[in-house]
Amino acid sequence: MPRLSLRDPLPPVIEDADALDAYCGAVAAGSGPVALDAERASGYRYSQRAYLVQVRREGAGTALVDPIPIGDLTPLDDAIGDSEWILHAATQDLACLAEIGLQPRKLFDTELAGRLLNLPRVGLASLVEHYLDHSLAKEHSAADWSTRPLPEPWLVYAALDVEVLIELRDLIAADLERAGKTEWARQDFEALLSFAGAAPRKEPWRRTSGIHRARGRRALGLVQAIWEARDEIAAERDVTPGRILPDSSILEMARTPPSNLGELRQMKVMRNRGPRRFLSEWHDAIERALGMPEEDLPGSSPRRDGPPPPRAWAEKYPDAADRLGRSREVIAELAEKHDLPAENLLGPAFVRGLAWDPPDPISSESVGVVLAAGGARPWQIELTAASLATALLPE
Repeated sequence: MPRLSLRDPLPPVIEDADALDAYCGAVAAGSGPVALDAERASGYRYSQRAYLVQVRREGAGTALVDPIPIGDLTPLDDAIGDSEWILHAATQDLACLAEIGLQPRKLFDTELAGRLLNLPRVGLASLVEHYLDHSLAKEHSAADWSTRPLPEPWLVYAALDVEVLIELRDLIAADLERAGKTEWARQDFEALLSFAGAAPRKEPWRRTSGIHRARGRRALGLVQAIWEARDEIAAERDVTPGRILPDSSILEMARTPPSNLGELRQMKVMRNRGPRRFLSEWHDAIERALGMPEEDLPGSSPRRDGPPPPRAWAEKYPDAADRLGRSREVIAELAEKHDLPAENLLGPAFVRGLAWDPPDPISSESVGVVLAAGGARPWQIELTAASLATALLPE
C-alpha cells in the first residue's frame, strides 16, 4: 500500500498576528467545511494546551499555526464562522481549541462516524487505509510538540492529518447515508458542540499506579499527600507529573516512610537528581500525612456519587445484578441488530444507572426520561427504551 504524501507544498508555520490575518482572509473566502487538528505535548507537559493547530479549507489551503506566540485565535474562529468543522476524535481536541478561542457551531467527527458504521478500526491511519488505499505514518503522534523549532518531518506529519480529512469526510458521510445512520451521526455531532472536557476526578490521587499495594489508611494518606505535592510542582512547572516523580516512587515512600529528612535523602527513590530537587517538598508532605489524626485519613474505598462497581452486585445486591445482566443482554442484541458497537448504541454508565436505580414505575416512557436527562440522544432512546424497560421489570 503506497504511503500518503503531501499534495501541496509544506507551508511555513504561522507565528504572528499579521500572517494569521492573511490566512484568515483566505479561509473566509474559501468554500466548504474546514478541517482542523491540534497537537499537544501529553507525556511531557502538565497542561493539555495546543502547541500546534492545523487548518485546511478548499480555496485557502493548509495552515500550520503556532498558538504559543499568538495566543488568541479568535480571528480564525470568526473567519470560519458557521461553517462545519471536520475533526478526528473531537473530544481529544475540542477543549484545547476552546482555550485559544476556537469553538465549532457545526462539526463532523470522522472517528465517531467510523464507530457508528461499526468499522473494525477507527484510528485516522486505519480510515485512510480503508477509504483512500494509502498508509498514513503516525510515528510523531507522541512527540513533544512544545519543542521549538518544530522539526520539518513533524510538520509534514501534522499537515497530512488535515489534508486527508475533507476527502475522508465525504466518503464516510456517503456510507452513513447508505446505512441509514446520517441522522444518528448528526445528533451525536451536535451533542459534541457542548463538550468541555472530562469532568475532574474527585480523588485523582487514587489513580496512582500500584496503589493497591498501599495497605492501611496511613499509607493511603501518604500516597495522597505526596501525590498532591507532586501535582502542585508539576502544574507550576508545566511538566507531566511522572517526570517529576514516578508513581513507583510515591508508593515506595508511602509504604516505608522515612522518619526524618536524612532518611529520605538516603532512599533509593532520591538517587536521581530530578526527585532530589524537591526533597523538602516530599519531606513536608510525608510529615503532614504522618501527623494527621486517624479519622482524617482517607478510607480504603473512594467516595462515589453513583452505584458501586458491578463486581460487588451479585453478592450484595442480587436484584440489581439480575437487572444489569438482562439489560446488558438487551443492549448487545440491539447493537448487533443495528450494526453498532454496544457502547455507541448506549453508554455503559446509562445501563448501570438504570439497573441500579430503575424509574418507578418502569415503562418505556420513564426509561426514556431518565436517558434523556443523562444526555442520551433521541435516536438512542428510540432504539433502546422499550427493550430496557422490559429488561428492568422483575421476572
